Amino acid sequence: MGCRSRYGPPLRQFLGRTFAAVRKKHGSDLNLADYHLEYRHLGSISRRCSTREISGSTLNVENWRSLDGTQFCRHASSSVPIRGRTFSHAETSASVLNNSVDLYEDGAQFEGTIGDNPKTLEPLSADRSSLKFNDKLLPKIMIVGRPNVGKSALFNRLTHRREALVYDTPGAHVTRDVREGIAKLAGLRFKILDTAGLETFTEDESILARTATITANALGKCQIALFLVDARAGMQPQDMDVGRWLRKTAPHVKVVTAVNKAEGIHNDSSGRLMAAIGEAHQLGFGDPVPISAESGEGMADLYDSLRPLVEEAQEEIEKDRGGVQEIKEEDVNAKALPLQLAIAGRPNVGKSTLVNALLREERVLTGPEPGLTRDSISSEFEFNGKKVRLVDTAGWLQRVQVKEGPAALSAMHARKGVMMAHVVALVVDGEEVANTRSSMRHAEAALARWVVQEGRGLVIVVNKMDLLSGKENAKIRADVMKAVPAEIQTILPQVSGVPVVFVSALEKKGGAAIMRNVFECYEKWCTRLTTAQLNRWLRKVMSRHPKNMSGIKYGPKVKFMTQVKARPPTFVVFVSGSGELEETDLRFLASAMREDFGLDGVPLRILQRSTKK
Repeated sequence: MGCRSRYGPPLRQFLGRTFAAVRKKHGSDLNLADYHLEYRHLGSISRRCSTREISGSTLNVENWRSLDGTQFCRHASSSVPIRGRTFSHAETSASVLNNSVDLYEDGAQFEGTIGDNPKTLEPLSADRSSLKFNDKLLPKIMIVGRPNVGKSALFNRLTHRREALVYDTPGAHVTRDVREGIAKLAGLRFKILDTAGLETFTEDESILARTATITANALGKCQIALFLVDARAGMQPQDMDVGRWLRKTAPHVKVVTAVNKAEGIHNDSSGRLMAAIGEAHQLGFGDPVPISAESGEGMADLYDSLRPLVEEAQEEIEKDRGGVQEIKEEDVNAKALPLQLAIAGRPNVGKSTLVNALLREERVLTGPEPGLTRDSISSEFEFNGKKVRLVDTAGWLQRVQVKEGPAALSAMHARKGVMMAHVVALVVDGEEVANTRSSMRHAEAALARWVVQEGRGLVIVVNKMDLLSGKENAKIRADVMKAVPAEIQTILPQVSGVPVVFVSALEKKGGAAIMRNVFECYEKWCTRLTTAQLNRWLRKVMSRHPKNMSGIKYGPKVKFMTQVKARPPTFVVFVSGSGELEETDLRFLASAMREDFGLDGVPLRILQRSTKK
């Protein structure tokens, strides 16, 4: 999409304001400063860097790239009048590249006028700029700090997504697991990790101690730590404890201190914010950077502090792995869409334990307390050379059970994680099935029906089978393994053959069986059948239809059938004659298709259309 249609309306509004109004709304850090466009004067720059004559300017267009490969266009030895101001650009010697130009960046004078002072973007060589970079080569930065200092808000700001839960709960812990995302800060690209609030002096078996252990394990794999402090509350003893914990846990990690919630620092008549920034020097990690994760102020200063560290870490990673690795186009296409697997179920059925067993590491928080998981944490791993994105969701609760607060946000994120998945693994408590003689409660049955209705693949995982081990529980275990598939068929009659796997996540048994069934379900979910193959099958199956066998010659007649989409498999049956096929006829076709094409366990959609004579 070109710059004219993409950035026109917001830029007209931006350029029409005075500088004071823009600064009041957007703060000292303006994202539009990097992409500032003159809507009327940039008609000369087409998507292929072609030029036209503009009065008062001479153009020599050159391609520039930022560190993340984003393409920019800059005037060389030109002066372009924009709303009464002239911007001069230095002469450059980079060669002109015939690639699409979507964004335009003004020179250093404009950046200085706005008030931000990021370093000038440097042009990359043609051989390096054309490469596609692997996400595994990006350096990692972890956000650490005590609870309620705005870590999740900063994570959302840097990733440009609202993935992490943000809720104002003073003294409480909303985030409990480590969330990872790709940060985009001007020309920088790096992996950013959101963590739980640290409280170092806790009991060994408490939730806070377990979250600190998970944070410490993840910190050991990072190159930089972003230490966040609250400017409104000032320096607290807990901040000093976190600083000592950082030096002790990861002495090799470089630390940058950021003072969050410092919006309006330029108009701070009381001096309270400046005093908080001065107190942050006590941490001993250098000059603190005042920012506001909520409004976006101070991102340019944060860019200046992080850029040399990120570049240094990037060089070390490339040196350790033998330089920049080029990814072939076919490899990018093959791995562009990994299998999306969501782990869902009621609270305290062992979902997080199952995720750790599949990942073979303590990735998410586990424990006997129900409702530990709040965020939908995604992790990537490979199974038999195939890429999988695994999402651990919060315990599934009915809407009537959800109140305001973090629980409501967790429920919303859990539903979103299920809707974005390709296959859903519904976890059931095996011990509870044996005690209640019912494989599913109402919430689990409603979740299973909703998954099928949304057209997702479904795999039932019966967990905690280790509690039914031993000779004394042999009969109970056999009854459970026989009753669960029968009850699933009763609850979901429209989808026959849903796979059921019996595992023990605590003993790490059954993980391979889960993944085999998941990939089989995914392959069926992506099935595509040719029209010729479908119509040959259709003639055979309609010959044994009860209506045809009874000799009925009136009513709708099936002419032909075709598949219009996959994921889930969706078919259209074209019917001639009066009326439409009944629901029983469509179910007959779906059952025959599952039996003949091996599509059991996945939802099928069969639509009908009438053909005119």
